[in-house]
Amino acid sequence: MKKNLSRRNFIQTSALTAGLTGLGSLTSMASPENKLLFSNQNKLPREVWIASISQMGINTETSEEMVEKMLQIMSVLENYNPDIVCLPEVFPTSNTSRRYSLEESVKLSKNAITRMSEYSKTNNCYIVCPVYTEENGKIYNSAVIINRQGKTIGEYHKIHLTEGEISMGLAPGTLSPPVFQTDFGIIGVQICFDLLWDDGWKKLRDQKAEIVFLPSAFPGGQMVNAKAWQNKYVVATSTRKHTSKICDISGTEIDKTGIWNSNFICAPVNLEKAILHLWPYVRRFPDIHKKYGRDVRITLFHEEEWAIIESLSPDVKVKDILKEFELRTHEEHVRDATIVQEKARKEN
Repeated sequence: MKKNLSRRNFIQTSALTAGLTGLGSLTSMASPENKLLFSNQNKLPREVWIASISQMGINTETSEEMVEKMLQIMSVLENYNPDIVCLPEVFPTSNTSRRYSLEESVKLSKNAITRMSEYSKTNNCYIVCPVYTEENGKIYNSAVIINRQGKTIGEYHKIHLTEGEISMGLAPGTLSPPVFQTDFGIIGVQICFDLLWDDGWKKLRDQKAEIVFLPSAFPGGQMVNAKAWQNKYVVATSTRKHTSKICDISGTEIDKTGIWNSNFICAPVNLEKAILHLWPYVRRFPDIHKKYGRDVRITLFHEEEWAIIESLSPDVKVKDILKEFELRTHEEHVRDATIVQEKARKEN
């Protein structure tokens, strides 16, 4: 190594390598002898491995080269057997030197979908593939959902476009975002600027979404965490710059990209859990601990007065615990209190 290699240069030149060889705290697990840790037989029934890509520092001349670069990054994920991979907003034509018209971008997007479908089929995973799509003469900023067999199972069209996107000729999507059924649960998508509005996120919650993906041009910061805890579902982002991350239903960050792992993360989430208001249910927690021991984890959030009940056993279902100990989820608790309040208002 040259003596005049500065810390800045070292970080810049090693960023991609770090992204390709590290997964945060999971780096040491990438060796072949540890690959069994990621096999299906070792997973909880509702454990989902999410991989997220960051386009930070990735620049190419053409769209075709960008797609190849993304596939190069994704090749390392094969050691982790992700259930689903999320890519950044309209990634095939982002961070490229060559500029493309919308019509050209749609054609290049079709090529990207084909390549990602091949990857999905080969690696037995779902992919959230954000591209430009055309339907009935309208062009959308979209996320195409590809299943484990490499088939497209649906699309989400960005609801809240920027003024610049509208002036480009893009059409806004319907105000009712779809959800998609996967073999591990129900997922939804929002894209970038959608983060500044609540409507799409709430409608996905009303449709029982359990994971919502946010392909984006910007990271979003604490707004992402807030969307997770407000709606009680997992939120995973994939961005063009800075941080891509995965937030649990409490808003707690499970994993994220950074200086030393700048281009991807892969981490598990457990969907067999529920969030409760602490009082009065905390009185039943000793009984739950006594009966289930290590099979159930209860995480307390003292200031918020939340609790998360999580099953760590394939034989224990959270819904059964809630029924057995007469517990209500946070949303049920708020709903029932609202009904009583409205009744009291009418009577008074």
